[in-house]
Amino acid sequence: MRDTVMAALKDAMKAGDKVKLGAVRLIQAAIKDRDIEARGAGKEKASDDELLSLLAKMIKQRQESASIYHSNARPELAAQEEAEIAVIQSFLPKQMDEAEVKAAIASAIGDTGAAGMKDMGKVIALLKERHAGQMDFGKASGLVKAALSA
Repeated sequence: MRDTVMAALKDAMKAGDKVKLGAVRLIQAAIKDRDIEARGAGKEKASDDELLSLLAKMIKQRQESASIYHSNARPELAAQEEAEIAVIQSFLPKQMDEAEVKAAIASAIGDTGAAGMKDMGKVIALLKERHAGQMDFGKASGLVKAALSA
């Protein structure tokens, strides 16, 4: 993952793509912050799964910012946030569609033997382990809740 980000940084510099360059630098800074935080806790560098969740968090932050900018009539700032979202998403694996998410949830419920809402944490943990960066866990938790309460 780190090599991919570094290669994207070099490509953006060579191409003179300021939007992509800025977004990739933000990604690099976030990765360094995560590594420094891990080192302070006595751990190794962040794993690729941790970096995928970091990128998903960055996307969510930018989506919230873009919606605020849209509601406050600042389309130029919203467009900048949306451009950064596109660059960050290019580093994530392909997102699962709703049918794939539901199938993954059904599989996780079967594998964990979840019988009710008290087992929701087990199901979400298994989904995060298997599908990090491939699904929106905010939406997935609602689907898990619906599946377990049915």
